[in-house]
Amino acid sequence: MSSRFQQCADLIQRLTEAIHTLQQVVKKFDLQAVEELEWYELLQQKLRPQLGNDSFLVVAVVGGTNIGKSVTFNHIAGGRLSATSPMASGTKHPTALLPEGFEECNSLKELFPGFDILPWSDVDQALQEDERHLLFWRESESLPSNLVVLDTPDVDSVAEVNWERADNIRRCADVLIAVLTQQKYNDAAVKQFFRKAAQEGKLVIVVFNQVLLPEDEEYWPLWMKTFQEETGVNPHLLYVAPNDRQAAESNSLPFYDRPWPLAEVDGKFETRTGEQIARNLLRDLTELRFAEIKIQTLQGALQHLCDVKHGIPNWLGDISRRGTAYGEALNLMSSQRLVEVDQWPMLPNAFMIRKIREWWSKQREGWSAKVHGFYNTLGNVVTYPVKMLAETKGPQETPVEQYKKREWEAILKALDRTLERLVWLRDLGNPLLTPRLTELLSGNSRSELIEKIRLEHQQADLDKDLSNLIETQLERFQEESPQSYKLFRRIDTVAAAARPAVSVALFMTGAGPVGDVLFPAVADTAVQGALHLAGDTVGGTVVTAVGDKVLTEGASSGAGYLEARFRQLHALFTKQRAEWLATELEKHLFGDLPGELAACSEIAKTPEYERVEQLVTELRPLAFAK
Repeated sequence: MSSRFQQCADLIQRLTEAIHTLQQVVKKFDLQAVEELEWYELLQQKLRPQLGNDSFLVVAVVGGTNIGKSVTFNHIAGGRLSATSPMASGTKHPTALLPEGFEECNSLKELFPGFDILPWSDVDQALQEDERHLLFWRESESLPSNLVVLDTPDVDSVAEVNWERADNIRRCADVLIAVLTQQKYNDAAVKQFFRKAAQEGKLVIVVFNQVLLPEDEEYWPLWMKTFQEETGVNPHLLYVAPNDRQAAESNSLPFYDRPWPLAEVDGKFETRTGEQIARNLLRDLTELRFAEIKIQTLQGALQHLCDVKHGIPNWLGDISRRGTAYGEALNLMSSQRLVEVDQWPMLPNAFMIRKIREWWSKQREGWSAKVHGFYNTLGNVVTYPVKMLAETKGPQETPVEQYKKREWEAILKALDRTLERLVWLRDLGNPLLTPRLTELLSGNSRSELIEKIRLEHQQADLDKDLSNLIETQLERFQEESPQSYKLFRRIDTVAAAARPAVSVALFMTGAGPVGDVLFPAVADTAVQGALHLAGDTVGGTVVTAVGDKVLTEGASSGAGYLEARFRQLHALFTKQRAEWLATELEKHLFGDLPGELAACSEIAKTPEYERVEQLVTELRPLAFAK
């Protein structure tokens, strides 16, 4: 086989696999089924099987009524396998001669689409009237393994059903043996059939039958020239067969090859004279350059695959345009800001500072840790009676519980707004969004959605979330600003030394944990200004030493840097909680819709899409090569 044949065979195999993979990716695109596209039918039923390792040539004997098609077929088959008659009975159904074992290894239904396939047991079967499109077959020892031969219905029959059968045969055949006579070479129906064959790039072998020899030697070139000009057919081989009914019936009709085109001088053709040797049609077909002919017969199908308007590029264009539509739908969703919270509550500073102190206490070492540890223990002992007194008054909401209550109110407002915007977006009538949003809104009632998110919100562990955030951020601070960290460590040491003097003052002012218990109404206000205070009885933070300078110093100073870090922690925690809500909505409301829209909008950039596009680019020069 030629290199070009091998290249096409390899590309078709890889292209088939790539298209199958891309099909799986775009199943949700609601495009026309690829199985309904003409190029896909050519790929699956013609190119893929006929470019494989077991590829073969399908040779169809075609022509008008009562011109000797079946006689020609029988001579190729080596026996009287198709009915012949001097009467214009006409073949009604195609009959196929297959190599031995062919039917077991190949799907005749795929090879001859549109026909009901039946075993061939009687030479007269093909002459019977039947509204069904039948095709009869039998195997022959005389045929080589890569050759299938067909006898076909008349292409000029008055019965329109025969035209359809003949057209189906023409589309599936690789080589057409055009049987012509003096009476039929210029017939309108015959010329129309072969005009289509020429447009499809079929390889045609012409047999001029019932020729009076030697009288018609000067005339058949004129018939051939007219036929070529009217149809565009340029025959690969050309034969003439004498008008000899007895030889035709006994399967001994001679076929003489003739060169074409012939040299023409003053309107006359230079024809062959002298002794003539009859050719064996089967041997000539067997000796055809298989790979070259196969590529030539498949070239039209290959070009159709690469056609911008009707082939794979058009299918890729449909996919890309649908991807763009998904992108527009995604932009429409994004532009509406479906999830929006005007005022997300701020976490109480007291809770934030306590978590910072817990982290900082783990960083202390030596006598500083002992001093702070002593006062922490002392603070717990001193405040214990106060806490017990508060507990006798009944359960008290902690700052975190109060925060979660405010957060839930913000979530409810966000949910109401989100559902209202989804209904509005659905009513816009976007062809991609409307059906999905209708399903989404009907399948997730407001009460069900709220209940799901409420349960998730109740189970949220803010204490753990904040601890993890502070640990991550302050460890990063320790790594990114080692000098500032060392400075605060030294300040913290000084704070330990100054601790006894500060403790008494703060107990008296009601700040710190004692104040939080005794004055719950003002505790949050006191904590809001925690960075302005000198410190508290047990915390022992850096603020103990620097006091009011935290806010009054410039941002470039250590204290200003600490304030920026503190505010950043608030912002990061708020962002984290907002992301939690977005995750819950995605899980319980949007599902995979946003991700699906985003993925589909990028379809033209996926490896699956680019793979098919690249293979078509590689196939195009082979398909259009001269």
